[in-house]
Amino acid sequence: MRLGQLLTLFLCIVFLQAIQGQEKQVLIENVKLIDFTSQMLTSPRYVLIKGSTIQHISASPIKAKDNDLIRIDGKGKTLMPGLIDAHVHLVFGALTMPQMMTNDLSEEFLFNTVGSSAQQMLMRGFTSVRDVGGPIFPLKAAIDKGKLLGPRIWPSGATISQTAGHGDFRTPEEKSRRFFGVVSRAERYGATFIADGRAEVLTAVRENLRFGASQIKLMAGGGTSSAYDPVDVTQYTLDEMKAAVEAAEDWGTYVTVHAYTPRAIQRAIEAGVRCIEHGQLLDEETLQLIAKNNIWLSLQNLVEDTPDMDPQRRIKRKPVIEGQEKVWPMAKKYGVKLAWGTDFLFEPDLNKLQNAFILRLQKWFTNVEIIKMVTHDNGELLQLSGLRSPYPGKLGSVEEGALADLILVDGDPLKDLKLLTDPDKNFLVIMKDGQIYKNTLQKH
Repeated sequence: MRLGQLLTLFLCIVFLQAIQGQEKQVLIENVKLIDFTSQMLTSPRYVLIKGSTIQHISASPIKAKDNDLIRIDGKGKTLMPGLIDAHVHLVFGALTMPQMMTNDLSEEFLFNTVGSSAQQMLMRGFTSVRDVGGPIFPLKAAIDKGKLLGPRIWPSGATISQTAGHGDFRTPEEKSRRFFGVVSRAERYGATFIADGRAEVLTAVRENLRFGASQIKLMAGGGTSSAYDPVDVTQYTLDEMKAAVEAAEDWGTYVTVHAYTPRAIQRAIEAGVRCIEHGQLLDEETLQLIAKNNIWLSLQNLVEDTPDMDPQRRIKRKPVIEGQEKVWPMAKKYGVKLAWGTDFLFEPDLNKLQNAFILRLQKWFTNVEIIKMVTHDNGELLQLSGLRSPYPGKLGSVEEGALADLILVDGDPLKDLKLLTDPDKNFLVIMKDGQIYKNTLQKH
């Protein structure tokens, strides 16, 4: 293990021990809140947090005994909900492709590498994420138990893919499990399930639910980071897709699908899915169908190119990159329920740009619309998991009864959205679940 990783782990342990003894009440005084209705900041407010939730918000000072209380003077800064990324792959996004192919994908290796990435994500102000595919359950458990620092995670578990689908990660020498009886490496590590036919799809969905999936991720169309499937292909028959939806709905949750094309997405809608990931090749007719059926569209504004990108992937991504310039404004025009995410894969250096990617939405949305999307709206999508949500409670809002996932911003992000792109400098306080993970202001 590298010296830097050892130091990071040591500091995490020390910090976790400190916050475990932290008092359960926090009073944040003299802060302005974002009113999404008026699209303005409020007058000064006083916010009392007890345990994991916001107990009281007042326009007048709140009287509270200093015993068992952490008091923070907000100095007129902006208190806003924690940021939410609705499309991440914490494991795939923290590892390079050569690392993914190594034989050392042990739990210890993942904790050291991915755990550090999760901690950095929290310190960028992302207090919640929806992980839409990968071996995430051990990392999530470690964060929830306080062994690692990181955001709340809504896990999908292994992606579910047909043979030759977007989640078929087999190397050329790996043969079909059905014909040769050997489970592929990616399946052994919990990255994907290759499932064909109704019975196998049901088993794959139920297996993920057994491990604690909050929603199910199904590959319904071709992808740009997979070897076998062109972007234009449609994946899974209607019956197979319906099987996934039925199994998820029996557990009170939903299926979201990876798909780009109108044909794949129209089939998914017919099957009863509740959310579409990507959709950069959508046409107006299908967008109207999405809006009519009250389906979420979880969109990204993907990076155009990077020096380390595989040339074949660059070619496959070209129509997707061209399409994303068109689909965002069309989706807004037809009133589609939009969520935002980053979807970084196999290029860990991109993670540090997570906040900066929020600015890419300024082509089509106002600052207040963007902040609402990456907090309130993404929070609504997370709660689509219903009783399978691992963290019951309201997110993406600063209001009484909501979960205390908060950021204190040094300035007015409604006027200057760039404030969100420099969390080290501009995020004075970061709080998740009522626990303070960063506080650069003096405590009284």
